[in-house]
Amino acid sequence: MAVWIVRAGGSGEHEELALDKKVVVIAWPELGDLSKIKTRDDLKEFCFKTYPNEKPNTVLNWIAQLWNFRETIQKGELVVLPLKTRSAIAVGIVEGDYEYRPDYPEQAQHTRKVKWLRDDIPRNSFDQDLLYSFGAFLTVGRVRRNKAEERIRAVVEGKKPQVTQLQVEEETEEATIDLEVVARDYIMTYIGQKYKGHDFAELVGHVLRAQGYKTRVSPPGADGGVDIIAGKGQMGFDHPKLVVQVKSSSTQADVKVFRELQAVVKNFGAEQGLLVSWGGFTNSTRKEAERHFFEIRLWDSGDLIENLLKNYENLPDDIKAELPLKRIWTLVPEE
Repeated sequence: MAVWIVRAGGSGEHEELALDKKVVVIAWPELGDLSKIKTRDDLKEFCFKTYPNEKPNTVLNWIAQLWNFRETIQKGELVVLPLKTRSAIAVGIVEGDYEYRPDYPEQAQHTRKVKWLRDDIPRNSFDQDLLYSFGAFLTVGRVRRNKAEERIRAVVEGKKPQVTQLQVEEETEEATIDLEVVARDYIMTYIGQKYKGHDFAELVGHVLRAQGYKTRVSPPGADGGVDIIAGKGQMGFDHPKLVVQVKSSSTQADVKVFRELQAVVKNFGAEQGLLVSWGGFTNSTRKEAERHFFEIRLWDSGDLIENLLKNYENLPDDIKAELPLKRIWTLVPEE
């Protein structure tokens, strides 16, 4: 069966709605209810009338995505939602036909019912070729590579998918890849392979120092629940004063880890805590962190990479030699 990507806004603004309401959603609000459209030719005519000032190729691209969303996607097929608000991916099974929902926000009124199998899979659980497919700019697109369905289902079940032979089928619609997303995924894979255990804690310490903190990274071995102590100012005595717990494994950090850090914050007389988990966090951990927003912050792999890139020029030369990155500029294509 097919595997589809359906995004929830350019900045992920409708992700929580999609997950809470158990739907996938797309925009194009000017079109209104598409349920009365009978054929692709009817949709084509309607779209060109609705968008007379758009480039023809752009409208044709939209028509392909709209028709896929309304008609081509079948019940029982997998749908992937790469999340923008955290470094995770949601995977579900399509359960309903197209439905127009005028009671939803204007940019999320075209919907399909979905049973979400998981909404918290860390991006680094997927192989690089699948992440490449997930990086397409298309709002609605099909993944057609390397036994995608079988491998994605394996990840959902917590298994490690095996690829014995790499094959890539031709895409039916031309998809432009988001080079920024793909580049970050490559960096994520490289860091995940190179930095483990104490080395990972050292890398986090370097990022914090690049942000202006004075830090002490605990030596390898038992750390008493604290991997890094950090403070601002010349001596590290200024606010904020942080204790940092670092987890380099691919396992999601649970509420127990979060609460242990809460206790350590108090024991060390710190003001705040930072929990860094390369494998991300369970939903219950994220909800707990929301209730303690001014006490403890969470960094998953995406947050760490974002802070590393923002402060890369301030990292020491030996770290930049270990992790050689180059800034490039590229045009952002139209969807």
